[in-house]
Amino acid sequence: MAPEGPGGGPRLWGGRFDGGTDAAVARLNNSLPFDRRLWREDLAGSVAHATMLGEAGILPAPEAEAIVEALREIEADLASGAVDLDPDAEDVHTAVEALLRQRIGPLAGKLHTARSRNDQVVTDARLFARSAVDTIAEEIVALQGVLLELAEREAATTMPGYTHMQHAQPILLAHHLLAYFWMLQRDRERLADARKRIDLLPLGAGALAGSPYPVDRERVAEILGFGGILENSLDAVSDRDFAIETLADAAILAMHLSRFAEDLVLWNTLEFGFVELDDSVTTGSSMMPQKKNPDVAELARGKSGRVFGNLMALLTVMKGLPLSYNKDMQEDKEPLFDTVDTLLVVLPAFRRMLETASFGRERMARALRGDFSTATDLADSLVRGGMAFRDAHGAVGRLVRHCVETGTALDEMDAQAMARAAPELARVDAGAATVAASVAARRVRGGTAPDAVREQLARARAALGAVV
Repeated sequence: MAPEGPGGGPRLWGGRFDGGTDAAVARLNNSLPFDRRLWREDLAGSVAHATMLGEAGILPAPEAEAIVEALREIEADLASGAVDLDPDAEDVHTAVEALLRQRIGPLAGKLHTARSRNDQVVTDARLFARSAVDTIAEEIVALQGVLLELAEREAATTMPGYTHMQHAQPILLAHHLLAYFWMLQRDRERLADARKRIDLLPLGAGALAGSPYPVDRERVAEILGFGGILENSLDAVSDRDFAIETLADAAILAMHLSRFAEDLVLWNTLEFGFVELDDSVTTGSSMMPQKKNPDVAELARGKSGRVFGNLMALLTVMKGLPLSYNKDMQEDKEPLFDTVDTLLVVLPAFRRMLETASFGRERMARALRGDFSTATDLADSLVRGGMAFRDAHGAVGRLVRHCVETGTALDEMDAQAMARAAPELARVDAGAATVAASVAARRVRGGTAPDAVREQLARARAALGAVV
């Protein structure tokens, strides 16, 4: 039997040790409280490893088959709740092997032939990360789909576009929404690219130096669906780049959601009134009965901090570690788990918030009245008449100052009134200062003109349907 730890659980390493582990050290050392969630990945890796051991003749085929059959039974029993992992086990690997030993006795000890916990644990983590990025990508696609539907619905809605949180130029609401579509598209592409580096098998690297047995690493990779194997055993057991890259991509995604959330929080205020969030995605105040709070947006914004922190935590863990494996690397899992869990809570709620949102079209249109956001269009009108842009900029700037001083809006002035304010404007096309003309003028690919936005929507639809 494997030696026992202080809590009665088995250990896989106690042969050279005289006594038990101190209880305080065991509490520090044990990872089962968080790595227990890897039991599916651990069983999958063990089934693949045992299958290979039998096929390669490292274990007699009947023994390998018995191990595989027992592992599959354990998987079914854990999934159904018929059995549970020993809470006193040191980690998920020890707990799974203990269940195996209960079923097939000493034969369970042969499963660890040609394998170390060092290559085993990172295999589990890679399997988890690969599945996680796939699930997150599916959630991103669903959110992008909602954005496309909203953009199509709001294709004729105009609103102020902002720089420095000041009214800048008129845009279509659809154009604003599509900006976030393309941010999410890059997030999806980043995750797909990271997946290529996640999808490499470390098993077979042993503790650090490789295996003295004739293991078939390619066969294990095939069984587990990995796209390839890691070429250096030291790198295989000590690399956590795949987790760091996943966390970095997740941090960028969380940043995008936080920016979008900030827009929605502002737009949902009484001062803006650009969006109304449904009762089903908002909450009230325990004191103020009139309140309707945009909690989903605020929590998406707030939870970006923990996602950023998880990335920094793992970078800090790894930054000073010599080759190859060090127990510090046990700290890779909680940041990864927490980030995945966070995103898989935020993304569906964010999607639902948008699905049920209604936009204040009239409030957006009213916000454009008298806001001088078409001033650049007047300058461009002068440029088309032959004036240098800097001169046109100065002339329109004086006109704006005149309007501010007299309390007049640009769209209230005809060409004669403009010329009285700034003689250079005698040749200006006053019609260029309307919101509709301003928006329509920006037909360049990627611009906010209705035709350009329709083309952008078509490209977005194609991008959403493409395999990343």
